[in-house]
Amino acid sequence: MRLRHIEVFQAIVDTGSISAAARQLNVSQPNVSRVLSHAEQQLGFTLFERGSQGMIPTLEAQRLIPEIRELYGRLQAISSLTEQLRRGEGQTVRVGAAHAFGQMILAPAMVEYRRQNGFVNVDLVTEHFSTLCQNLLEDRLDFALVFGQQVPGELVAEPLFHSSMVALLPASSALDKPVTLEWLCENNLLMMQKEDPLGHVLHRALKDKALQPANPLYIKTYSVIADMVLAGGGVGIVDLFTGRRYAEQLRVLPIAQPLPFEVMLVSRRDRPQSQSTLQLKQVIRSKLWELARQCEAQIHAEQAM
Repeated sequence: MRLRHIEVFQAIVDTGSISAAARQLNVSQPNVSRVLSHAEQQLGFTLFERGSQGMIPTLEAQRLIPEIRELYGRLQAISSLTEQLRRGEGQTVRVGAAHAFGQMILAPAMVEYRRQNGFVNVDLVTEHFSTLCQNLLEDRLDFALVFGQQVPGELVAEPLFHSSMVALLPASSALDKPVTLEWLCENNLLMMQKEDPLGHVLHRALKDKALQPANPLYIKTYSVIADMVLAGGGVGIVDLFTGRRYAEQLRVLPIAQPLPFEVMLVSRRDRPQSQSTLQLKQVIRSKLWELARQCEAQIHAEQAM
């Protein structure tokens, strides 16, 4: 018997008539009759007899019923499982992110994703670039949101967004126009580390201009740079998103010499991604662009004040 034969057989057993079986299967009554007739022709015996109480299984059919019910139950289980897989139910998406993205992008993205897919588990970790790449290579993460730089050959990078770094000044500062690297260095610039994705861009720009802050303090985490500016420790350069996070406490201004940075999603080249993972990436992409537009609008408004 073919699967379609089994579906029709089970529907007739369940409902007791061809017309009711057709309604259960959402097909026409002639369609059910044709499938039943074809099954009986292939088997070489009759499966049902018409009686006053409807379709009555023959002795041969009664012997088939337990086996067909078991098989039909397995088919329903497969159908249910495929629907769960389609929705991502019971799956876990493992996400990594640079620290700067944790609160400004990942937090609202997670809220939105959980609203859409409450049945999917999400594991989120924030780490520095090198650790995130290592976790991806060791299959501890499905993908990571990072600042752009060279990744190992086993990983693939998907560019999402390009922008320029911004300067952080104390809220009391009267400046309202783009600041130069020279001015920042003269006002106790708090430095990113050289091996940092954005730090590499900054250090190269300073080297090109033969600039070096006096008694520099090298800081690995961008939010710590902002906290140091807030505490009166100098001025800083950070990414657009960290700048937005501190916009109500500090002065956020463009830098006269653009210091470009890129945001990208990184994943393993040899790992296909689940539907749940792809959906989460799309939510992150949308939140990233939404926030980026807000950040740029706020910087323009800051200059206009």
